[in-house]
Parts: sequence; structure tokens; C-alpha cells
Amino acid sequence: MSKEVKLFYSRDEMLQLNKQKLLERGVNVDDIAKIAYNQQARYNPNVDYDECVKSVEKILSLRDIFHLLQLGVEIDRLTEEGMFKGPIQDIMRADLGVFGIDEIFGLDIARLYGAIGQTNFGDIDVNKQGIVAKLNHDGKSNYPQCNTFLDDIVGAIAAAASTRVAQIISEDEAAKK
Repeated sequence: MSKEVKLFYSRDEMLQLNKQKLLERGVNVDDIAKIAYNQQARYNPNVDYDECVKSVEKILSLRDIFHLLQLGVEIDRLTEEGMFKGPIQDIMRADLGVFGIDEIFGLDIARLYGAIGQTNFGDIDVNKQGIVAKLNHDGKSNYPQCNTFLDDIVGAIAAAASTRVAQIISEDEAAKK
């Protein structure tokens, strides 16, 4: 008997599968929304936290994000299990600062919201806060746990959500005039 293969998922299915994958790794939507909120609150004192949650969920429902998150978490898991050969296993395990492929995943996610999304990702990547700081720390100090890709993916989702919220705020302001 052959197993039926499913290749295409609805937005709701992708959202649910991404949320499930994040929960398996100790991350929930609220963790990401808090970072988006804190980043956006520096510039917009009237930022709505619920809009941050909705933005995170919107981003988690997108096909490219689905593929990047699912692949990135799988790479981290395989690294934990020692499934890669040669120097790449040790490089990913150590989350070597000059590796950079994990940041490419993050930049690709943040790029959905243009240059500001990428700038926001850079800020979160450098000034790790909340769950991103915890993932980074745990991935480097709780062997065999590896969060090389996950911390950047989560930070990028928060950056994209923050940027999406800023765009919504500016559209609301424009509509008032």
C-alpha cells in the first residue's frame, strides 16, 4: 500500500501546522507577538497588541513562510540528531556567527515587508529579546538542542508582523485625512 502524499495546504492548514511546529519547539504566537508589539511600541504608542497577534497569524499562514519554517525546524532537528556529515554538522550545531544561511531564511521572511521589514529583522537579530533570546541561548547551551534556524525564523516573523502593524497604522491615519 502506498501512502497518500499531500503537497498543497490551505492557509488555515499552513497556519495550524506552523503553530503546531512552533509549539513543539517551545514557541507560541503570543511569544512572537510580544516582540512585534515591543518593537512597534517604540514608534507608535497606540499600537494594538491584538493587531500584533493577528499579524503573526497572517504571516504564519503564508506559503513561503510555511516552507521556510517547516524546513528550518527540520534542519535544526536533524542537527540535534547528528544527521549531517562533515564540518557542516559542527558549524550548524555551534550556530557559528559567520554561517549566515540561517539569517538568509530570516531576511527572506522579513523581505515580504520590504526594506523596513529587513531593518526590523536586523534589529531583532542583533538585540535579541524575549523568545528569540531564549531560543538563541538554549540552542547554544542546552546540548543537543539546536535552534540555529528557529531563532532567526521567529525573529523574522516578529519583524514582519511589526512592519505589517506599522503599515496598518499608517493606512488608518491616511484614512482619517
